[in-house]
Amino acid sequence: MNATAKPTLVCLHGWGGSAESFTELRKALEGVAMNILTPNLPGFGGEPEPAEPWTVDDYADWTEQYIRERAEGPLFLLGHSHGGRIGIKLATRNSLPIEHLILCAAAGIRRPRHARRIIGLTLAKSGKILLSFPGCRHLQPLGRKMLYKLVRIHDYEKASPTMRQTLIEVTKEDLRPLLKRIAVPTDIYWGTADRMTPYKDAKMMCYEIPHSELHAFEGTRHAVHRDRAEEIAERIRDLLTPWTE
Repeated sequence: MNATAKPTLVCLHGWGGSAESFTELRKALEGVAMNILTPNLPGFGGEPEPAEPWTVDDYADWTEQYIRERAEGPLFLLGHSHGGRIGIKLATRNSLPIEHLILCAAAGIRRPRHARRIIGLTLAKSGKILLSFPGCRHLQPLGRKMLYKLVRIHDYEKASPTMRQTLIEVTKEDLRPLLKRIAVPTDIYWGTADRMTPYKDAKMMCYEIPHSELHAFEGTRHAVHRDRAEEIAERIRDLLTPWTE
């Protein structure tokens, strides 16, 4: 990367999202002297799916290669939800010159609810097999919907077989042991009303990551990167001051 080039902000979207989810942030950063990259991660936004189920490390490998091929200047890395998982992985590898990490409602803390989710995914698979028996096939559409609703796995319902297994792989990994190894300054943005990644995860990340600061927004839910794009953009402008003065 060219140290004299304009800073680059790489934004990684969440599971089921796409580059479009950063529309508000891009607008809020209009006129700022930086390059903004918002890739569609494999399996989303028209980007082809992986040939086989991926782990968080596989997504991190892909993202690292993407950044090396396109980014210039000081690197700022932002991840929302699943993109936050990838950001945590990359920040602990020390293989990219990351100046600052920005985590928005980042996934990666495994709690008992995640274990229940994985059990639910297994039940969904088993239920599909049971419903395939003669005499039960006419119940398949209704049965699948009931199973998916019961265990709250709508992402799983919509996914292909490869992406379903990928969802299991990325969900089951607990990234908490990595947090203390993040050496770069980190801003954490979270909505207190987030029901996907609970606010207590934000407080845990702030406690574990050495040089971190938590920005909490009362009443905001999981789409903090969209709903609070102006506030996040204002902070990014401040971070760019050493390169824009």
